[in-house]
Amino acid sequence: MTVAFVNATLVCPANGVSKGTLLIDGDRIAAAGDVAVPEGAERIDLAGKLLAPAIVDLGVFAVDPAAFRAGGIVRVGLMPDQSPVLDGPGIVERAAKAGKPDLWIHPIAAATRGLEGTDLAEMAITASAGARAVATGRRWIADTGVMHKVLRYAHDCGLTLIAHAEDGGLAAGAIATTGETATRLGLPAAPAVAEALAIARDLMLVEQTGAAIHFRQVTTAAGFDLVRRAKARGLPVTCGITPAHLLLSDNALSDYRTFAHLSPPLRAESDRQAALAAVRDGTVDVLCSGHDPRGPEEKRLPFTDSSEGMAGAETLLALGLGLVRDEVLSLERLFAMLAANPARVLGLDTGTLAAGSPADLLVADADAPWLVSAEKMAAKAGNTPFDGLPVQGKTLRVMKGGRFL
Repeated sequence: MTVAFVNATLVCPANGVSKGTLLIDGDRIAAAGDVAVPEGAERIDLAGKLLAPAIVDLGVFAVDPAAFRAGGIVRVGLMPDQSPVLDGPGIVERAAKAGKPDLWIHPIAAATRGLEGTDLAEMAITASAGARAVATGRRWIADTGVMHKVLRYAHDCGLTLIAHAEDGGLAAGAIATTGETATRLGLPAAPAVAEALAIARDLMLVEQTGAAIHFRQVTTAAGFDLVRRAKARGLPVTCGITPAHLLLSDNALSDYRTFAHLSPPLRAESDRQAALAAVRDGTVDVLCSGHDPRGPEEKRLPFTDSSEGMAGAETLLALGLGLVRDEVLSLERLFAMLAANPARVLGLDTGTLAAGSPADLLVADADAPWLVSAEKMAAKAGNTPFDGLPVQGKTLRVMKGGRFL
């Protein structure tokens, strides 16, 4: 059946924002723009609401279908930090099938066995089982020789390496960034330069191997400068960030709120401003949720004993639209960071409204007001650092492969 969305505000990372119609034929987009509606097509009048590619959330730590649906997410890049670790073909294949029929799960396989950072995993075999990239997980590979081998192997397999950018020796045991806040609260802290040190080493190895690398999160001014210069030299490097590191500084830790215990930790205000500048100038490629739901047994603890992580899937779109209203980026650029760019990192042909693309779509009301509430979230747990924040922008409907969820 042909479905026609009419009176839509079409948001395409490739073709910009326009008013018009989008046609779906089966599970694919047939046409978008100023197009005629075929006779017999099902018409859906969006009355000016946003129609955009559904979000491709790169680097989530849990499969959470209800949260993803609420956030307009139909594809996720699942990190290898699972139980068991995604380091074998059978485990990867099961993970890829786990979301059907309502969610595309694209496993990101472990670069080393058990994510231990010592022995290389069988990347070619896990890729044939469905892995779309490989990753170091939450950890940094300390052994430079191993990292060099990982990058060479990933390059030979045609896979991007998704790296955690934090020098493990300098950051060992730290849960905050060195500065006034950490000192005042007495929290174990590491200097922000731990990120730049990791990035600098890995970029040198990228230059040697030609491998593509994606830093899952870059959060410091020094880190952005390194990525910016590497891109100018033509190195195959991309990076991502979460809304938390764009909108919050380490001042959010002041009352020992464990919902703000994140990895990497929240940074100084100067780094947050550098992050906004890096989004503005295109240094940052991907806006991701870092979705990592943690229940009260892991968060209602003293800060040093609590688990890192946040539930970010449901707030990702609204907080991104807030950046558009604040003129940090354009609407089409937002969806490039939410859909087209993460799809590219994973080697997926999706993320735009181009004819022939998968009919993975979201309908959103960009102006709909709502209050972020940890207690009312659809996620497995509501550990959001934005609890109580009024926001605007809500997903109304989600389509996967031409089928409404």
